[in-house]
Amino acid sequence: MNILKFIASFANEDLMQSQGSRRDSLGKISQLGKNLTLASIPFGLSSLTNVAYGKIKPTPSNPIGALQLALTLEYLEKEYYIMGLESGVIPTGGRDEKVFMQISAHETDHVTFLINGLGGVGSPNFVEKPTFDFTVGGAFHPFNDYPTFLALAQAFEDTGVRAYKGQATNLISAPDLLTAALQIHSVEARHASEVRRLRGLKGWITLNQRGAGMPEATQAVYNGEENTNQAGYNTSTLFGVEAGSESYDEPLTTDQAVAIAGLFIV
Repeated sequence: MNILKFIASFANEDLMQSQGSRRDSLGKISQLGKNLTLASIPFGLSSLTNVAYGKIKPTPSNPIGALQLALTLEYLEKEYYIMGLESGVIPTGGRDEKVFMQISAHETDHVTFLINGLGGVGSPNFVEKPTFDFTVGGAFHPFNDYPTFLALAQAFEDTGVRAYKGQATNLISAPDLLTAALQIHSVEARHASEVRRLRGLKGWITLNQRGAGMPEATQAVYNGEENTNQAGYNTSTLFGVEAGSESYDEPLTTDQAVAIAGLFIV
């Protein structure tokens, strides 16, 4: 995944072809965010409608809004994996720990670059990190029980995959950005597949089944995945219903993605 290309695709050809240092790149990305503001691109944040949505209810009908939604989801994943690694709930010294250390590093990088792409902390486009409660008021104990940690990790990764796909229509006007976003979508899908395999499941979703051991509250992540109609063709005709549903991930709308994330926001 080339997250730098994702951000740089907003800029001019010189920035996209720049071979400067990481520091120089971050500086250019920060300036890019200011340029977007000057260009009066809509911020993509609507007024607050209820407590559950808080500050995370973007209405991304444009690239800026799509980035804001992506940043909110990346905030969630970054904090979750950092807390998981620090809690000791993940078995140490084995493959599981290595997997989550790598995923955590990816999510941390995503947050850093997305913030800079939106103009940096304090810019009009910037979205603050919400306050997360991964226990959902004490209903879950992911940092004391590894199966629960894995289950929520699966839900978060599967949400990310579907949410990125759901923003594709908001990126049609920026072909380079769309290409880069789909690359990120691919990496998130690999995260999801790896977490699912750690739980002893297939690496992909079957129908709208969340999988054994998943809390009922995560069902919203999987609703709609039973679809087998793609581009006017019913894939179950040749492959069967289960295989047809497994062939594609279905997109989540902005409201669906925000509602899922909102469960874990104070």
